[in-house]
This record gives sequence, structure tokens and C-alpha cells, in this order.
Amino acid sequence: MVLAVHIYVVTRPKPATEKTRIMARIDIKQPISQEESNKITEWLYQQQGVDHVLCNQKSNIVVFTFSPLKANANQIASDFKTVLNYPNAKRYVPTEAEIQGGCPVASTSFTYKMYKAVKNIF
Repeated sequence: MVLAVHIYVVTRPKPATEKTRIMARIDIKQPISQEESNKITEWLYQQQGVDHVLCNQKSNIVVFTFSPLKANANQIASDFKTVLNYPNAKRYVPTEAEIQGGCPVASTSFTYKMYKAVKNIF
């Protein structure tokens, strides 16, 4: 008996829909106060397509979600630098390696594989 297995590789991402949300991060790269954090949060919420914002003044990082049909994270980051006057701010874009192994709950990530191996031992 011969068992045939077919593996299909998806080479194109699914097209964005109205429900699609993307998360983006901007590293501010300078200390910010609570007042500045509030101003950043308010400004980002005013950007078209942005629906959730988290600004952490301790790490000087802001994370937001947006609709790719209504906004572009690179443009938001560029406007952020100029409008809010944070010239050192930069959008953080993970490397391919970080994307592949970064999510601790993804079944293909190294962290998840280690978790399963340890779980099976005990």
C-alpha cells in the first residue's frame, strides 16, 4: 500500500478584508512623560483606520492596530515623527527570523516545540 501525501505551500497572503487588523510598533527612542504618552495616544486615535493604541512611557514604545484598507503604518510612523516632533522615532519591523519564531503560541515556533518536548517528558 502506498500512501501519498500532498503538501501545498501558500505563497500569497490572503487579501485584506474589513475585519483585517494589523499591529504596528513605533520605537520613540527618547524618554517620554505621562503627558506626552497621553498626547501620543490621542494623536494616534485620530489617525484614520487606527482602532487601538497602547503607549508605554517606561519602554518608550507605542503599539497600535489599524485597518490596512484605511491606513498605512509607514505613513503613520512618518507623520508621527514630523507632526509630534519625535525625530528619532522609528517604526519597528521584525525580521523574517523574528516572525517565524517570535510567537510563543504558534505551533511552528521554537518556543512551542520546546514546550511540547518538556511537557512530554513530564
